[in-house]
This record gives sequence, C-alpha cells and structure tokens, in this order.
Amino acid sequence: MKVPLLDLQKQSAELESHLTEAFRRVLQSGQFIGGPEVERFEQAVARLLGVSHAIGVSSGTDAILLALMALDIGPGDEVICPSFTFFATAGCVARVGATPVFADSCPVCFNIDVADARRRVTGRTAAIIPVHLFGQCADMDGVMALASEHGLAVIEDAAQAIGATYKGRMAGSTGDCGTFSFYPSKNLSAFGEAGLLVSNDDQLAAAARLLRNHGAESRYFHKKVGGNFRLDPLQAALLSVKLDHLESYSRRRECNAKYYSSQLGGIEGLTPPVAHPQNQHTWNQYTLRIRSRRDAFRDFLASQDIGCEIYYPLPLHLQECFSALEKTHLPVSERLARECVSIPIYPELTREQMDIVIGATVDFFRRE
Repeated sequence: MKVPLLDLQKQSAELESHLTEAFRRVLQSGQFIGGPEVERFEQAVARLLGVSHAIGVSSGTDAILLALMALDIGPGDEVICPSFTFFATAGCVARVGATPVFADSCPVCFNIDVADARRRVTGRTAAIIPVHLFGQCADMDGVMALASEHGLAVIEDAAQAIGATYKGRMAGSTGDCGTFSFYPSKNLSAFGEAGLLVSNDDQLAAAARLLRNHGAESRYFHKKVGGNFRLDPLQAALLSVKLDHLESYSRRRECNAKYYSSQLGGIEGLTPPVAHPQNQHTWNQYTLRIRSRRDAFRDFLASQDIGCEIYYPLPLHLQECFSALEKTHLPVSERLARECVSIPIYPELTREQMDIVIGATVDFFRRE
C-alpha cells in the first residue's frame, strides 16, 4: 500500500459538498476582491486566536513581508531569526533591505535558541522572528524577555502552527504580530497560496491593512508604497469551510504522533520528536532525527512507496544567497539539516498506513 506524505484529495473529498457550495456562493456573488467572505474569515480566525485583528493576505511569505513593512524595518536594521527554517523567514528580511542575523536552534524542539539569539543582539537589531517550527511554539517567554530588554519588535512566524499554544497562549498572539501560511501542506490548507497577519496592536494592524492594498485607503490615493497582498474571497470562503474542522484535524494529528512515538521510541540511531509539556503541538510535521545515513533512510522509504521529506537540507546561513553575510558556525542547525526527515502525519492517515511506515522504519534499522 502506498503511503503519501500528504493526501489532500482525501481531505477535500470529505468536504466536497461544502467546498462546492462555498465556491458557488463566491461565483454567484460576483465579489472577487475583498468583501464579506474575507471579512467573515478574518473575524472567525481572530476569535479562534484571541486577537484583536486578523488580516488576510496572499501568502505566508507576504504576511512576513507585510509585518516587516508595517513595523518600518528596512536598510540599516538587523533582524534575528533561526537558520533552521524555511527560506521565507530570512528572505523577507533581505527583501525589505534589512540584514538577517542567524541564530542556532534547540536540538530538542528545533526552535530558536534564545540564549544564542541573545549573543547576536547589536545596536542595529530591530526585531526578532521566532519560528514555531513543525507545529510547536518556540520559547516565547524567553523571546519576549529578550525583546523587552533590548526594545525589539517580535514577529511570530507561525506559518506551521495555527492552533498551537504556548502556556495556554495561542501561537501568533504574544508578539507584536503573528504570521500564518495556508499553503496546501499546512494544517489549515488553502487551494493555492494564502496567509494571515494577526496583531493586538491597533496602529500596527492599520498600517498592515493600508500596505496590503498598495498603501491606499481609497482607490488611486496612496499614502505609502505598499503591495498587492490581498487574500481573495474564494480562498477565504474555502478556508472558512476547513476552519470548522481545524480542531478535529489537530486532534487526529496528535493521535497519530502519539502512536508513532509509542512504536518508534527506543530504536538505536533514531530520535522521535518531543512535544514540550507546556506546549500544545499541532504536528504540521512529524520529524525524526536519524543520526547516520539519513539520506539512505529517505531513499529506503521512497523505495517502499512511503512519502517523506527533508525539512531542511541546508540551513539558511549556508545558502548561497546569503554568502556575503558575516560567516557564522551554527552547529545545531547544521546537525539538524543532516539528520532530520519528516514522515506522513496528516489527519486522514489510517492506522494501517502508519503500521506500514513503522514496519519499514524498523526494518531499515534492523538491517543497520
């Protein structure tokens, strides 16, 4: 039996009638930019996350870019972010003309090492971007203490962590703002690109709303140079259907993660991921650490028709596009890039499919 890394068709099939009705509603409305579908979705997510403002945008990447623009971060500024994460986090920093400063990661939760970040603060540091990687929140108490000490803005990159909590607080709700992605692989997945910026700061939210629409409050009159970062109504309507099922998706992912961990613990050379007791992990990815021959393990799973993916094979501080930055050695990030591999965890995954993944994993390490 084939076990894909993700099965979007299965999830869509379960909701087909509701998704079709949402599509028909937008089609018949003739409202294809902005309007009530976007507003209803924003309000529903704001209630879910307990924030004052939720602003739908065109992608998770654009949400980060918009946050930086709204905070007026640009040339001459430095922004601390983890190196072991998706490219968009640092890429957006560079796009506004600021300098990404890379910090190392925690080897257990994979998130930013706050102690290492503290060593990298300078007089030019304007912000810090903790990433809630794979569905687990970073050490937000540590991040907020560091930010308060040095007067830094905090942008929570919660692209992979909608619904996750840290000490009871929702991901994205603690910093100056939070950013989310609804890319198809995320726990709340759009039918293409979509994202969200959230904040409890009225001024910051107003700036973000202005900038997402070319800096215009009224048509053709522009206060600032912004961008076209709008969430379209069709994506908002489809996401609203799935939003009602997000809690169920998260519970099923958590159940799958617990089963994996119960079966894969104790295998020599393999370390299952750990959910910190203070966190509600949403398991966007179930990421193993393979201490040797990680690529051989990935290839073996592929030969068994089992989907897997390496997130991320090269940390950002070693990417060619950042080669002009000051050289730094981040041993944990570099080790995670050599050892990590993610296996299927999506909510529609069956126990039979999970047993196939577990059996193949045990078989590989038995051969070792």
